[in-house]
Amino acid sequence: MRQRNLHPSPLAARRFAPLVGALCLMHGLSACMLASDKVELGVPIIGSYQLAHGNPDAALPKLDWWRGFHSAELTMLMEQAQIGNFDIAAAVARIMQADAQARITGAALLPTVDLDGSAQHSRSSTNTGSGGSGVSGASGGGSPERNLFTTTLNASYEIDFWGKNRAALLAAEQTAVASRYDREVVALTTLVSVANAYFQILASQDRLRIARDNVAAATRILDLVRQRLDAGTASSLDVAQQESLVATQRAAVPPLEITLRQNIATLAVLVGQTPEAFTVRGGSMRRLAIPRVTPGIPSDLLRRRPDFREAEAQLAAATANIANARAQFFPSISLTSASGFQSAALRTLFASGSWQYALAANLAQPIFHGGQLVGQLEQTRGRQDELLQTYRRVVINGFADVERALVDVQQQSLRERLQTEAVRTSRQAFEISETRLREGTIDLITVINTQQTLFQADDTLAQVRLARLLAVVSLFQALGGGWPPLDGDKPRDS
Repeated sequence: MRQRNLHPSPLAARRFAPLVGALCLMHGLSACMLASDKVELGVPIIGSYQLAHGNPDAALPKLDWWRGFHSAELTMLMEQAQIGNFDIAAAVARIMQADAQARITGAALLPTVDLDGSAQHSRSSTNTGSGGSGVSGASGGGSPERNLFTTTLNASYEIDFWGKNRAALLAAEQTAVASRYDREVVALTTLVSVANAYFQILASQDRLRIARDNVAAATRILDLVRQRLDAGTASSLDVAQQESLVATQRAAVPPLEITLRQNIATLAVLVGQTPEAFTVRGGSMRRLAIPRVTPGIPSDLLRRRPDFREAEAQLAAATANIANARAQFFPSISLTSASGFQSAALRTLFASGSWQYALAANLAQPIFHGGQLVGQLEQTRGRQDELLQTYRRVVINGFADVERALVDVQQQSLRERLQTEAVRTSRQAFEISETRLREGTIDLITVINTQQTLFQADDTLAQVRLARLLAVVSLFQALGGGWPPLDGDKPRDS
């Protein structure tokens, strides 16, 4: 037996060299398409925040940052929100959709295989014989009835020379990644809303206690004025003035009740419960701890904030879509095959003589589509530029969020200290004026003024405490929520 030469001749090699070179060029072009469409982000990153003093990593936010307020009820509400919040559940559903879409898009990279089977029974007319003699039977004496059984295995595959399908898959995968960061954005927004609503409830409860204490204090002074009226040392005008102050303090209670109940209803929705079945114990803002938070360095924010990462993934998806739109201009090559059996009798369907097959290759080159392909490419480029500008805006605004939050935390802390001192001195002045009123050595106008000053200062202090808590929560949100430990990162120089 003669041995076959497996090495091609020099002539055959020269014939196939252009084809091999063209295929290699096609593969290289498809690999370079995505790289050529990448854009420069062009976002300046500063070295440190203006109001960040000392070690920026001294107190980075933890994953369970809400525990820093030392409120067991707040922690419980946060856990309920992560399980029962409908916005978070909807974001998880969007992740499932994006993953499914990526799987659908990726199917174009694989061949499709289908199995078809059919059974057909037919009967032809017996009145089609020549001469119109009406003789029964098909031409040639065959039976007018026949059967046909077929089973076929079909396969098709599009050769992705230009990376069109790979680019589409990459875009779908990046969209799925963006949906995961979107879930983190929704979760962070929800948790921040839970904390804010809970602190609003505590503030309303504190202000209600202050308002009721003010009513009690004003009523106590009213009783003294009435006693002086009975003794002839006060006038009915003095009584009317103090009664007006008491009524004013009582009128301040209903708006606070409204705010309290509305915030409870809001908090119920955030944790996925109906307001009728939801209760919150609350307490006082004075019992809360204020966690210390340091912002790290600005470059950390690029990795920590989920909205940054979401915008980045969306931009990557748009870049892949450009490569897909550009590949639409090139030829598409597809291979199809069909193999199976066909027979007039079921018993001989799988016999050797019943086997049949067909092979086909198809090449389609777009020539004129009325500007459709050019329009699609320009549209994807415009979308990429839009998302690039969106990414830049998100990053710059994120840095500004941190700066604003740092300013707010710093100034609200100072404001609370100053307002606490104002309440202390106002209370001291009111107690002195009440004592002297009992002694009859002071006029009512002075007492009324000290009352109003104390009542306003006390209520303002509650609002300032709330503003400080909300500022700390805003700082957590601006920093992207909690940060995982940096054990895997290299330590930075202080």
